[in-house]
Amino acid sequence: MSTRARCHCGAVELELLSMAPLSTARRCDCSFCKRRQAANVSVPLADLRVISGQDALSCYQWGTGTARHYFCSRCGIYTHHQRRSRPDEYGVNIYCIDGVAPSDHEPLGWNDGVNYALNED
Repeated sequence: MSTRARCHCGAVELELLSMAPLSTARRCDCSFCKRRQAANVSVPLADLRVISGQDALSCYQWGTGTARHYFCSRCGIYTHHQRRSRPDEYGVNIYCIDGVAPSDHEPLGWNDGVNYALNED
């Protein structure tokens, strides 16, 4: 059974074939994520499909250019990113996942992105 995730305007829709338990969702305090403040959950690279809106996705990269952060170019919502620390995984914004009430999973944990080499996850 798959799970769906969507941006605010609905232009981007993702299918998640599997994902880590929502109890493992984390926020990050690196220079980028602390501004974005979206908690994410791990999804294997092979288990995320863009169902619609590939043309609406924008990608933001910096530093080594390894991490790829995806946003809807229409509504601006961060949907997911491919990690530098684990390039075989995506981090998916739990606030975009259908049927998920993030407050049900508080308190959410934190990743120490400030002290991660080059602060780029």
